[in-house]
Amino acid sequence: MTHDFKKLDIWKNSHALSLEIYAMTSRFPDSEKFGLTNQLRRAAASVSANIAEGCGRGSKADFLRFLYNAFGSLKECESFLLLANDLSYISEGAFIKISSEVDMLGRMLNGFIAYITYIRNNETTTSQANNTRQSNDLQSTPNNLQSKM
Repeated sequence: MTHDFKKLDIWKNSHALSLEIYAMTSRFPDSEKFGLTNQLRRAAASVSANIAEGCGRGSKADFLRFLYNAFGSLKECESFLLLANDLSYISEGAFIKISSEVDMLGRMLNGFIAYITYIRNNETTTSQANNTRQSNDLQSTPNNLQSKM
């Protein structure tokens, strides 16, 4: 189930969010270099990285697992951004803008997760239906033909 992750809007938007967070955190106090700055940057980078890694996995189940990881990392970003706002490391306007982008990306991820889940479930249902049909066909095949199969 490999996809070119660079073509996915959720990856493009998550990558853009990472770039924005890197720029924003460059203005955080030096005392946060190994604290909030590092944690926020890692969480932001993890969103797009998990989407990319999921695209390289062999099954939709694996892909979904990495999409859920990406969503969890996005929630980490949201929490760290709230903390940065509470500590007055970012302006209220910047906080509102980036929070809106995080929210939009979260809705996109949820929609994409629902879509991949739907596809996976339909493939499973279709596969099960085909197996049932094959089994029924085999049962209705005369005994002398079954032994030749």
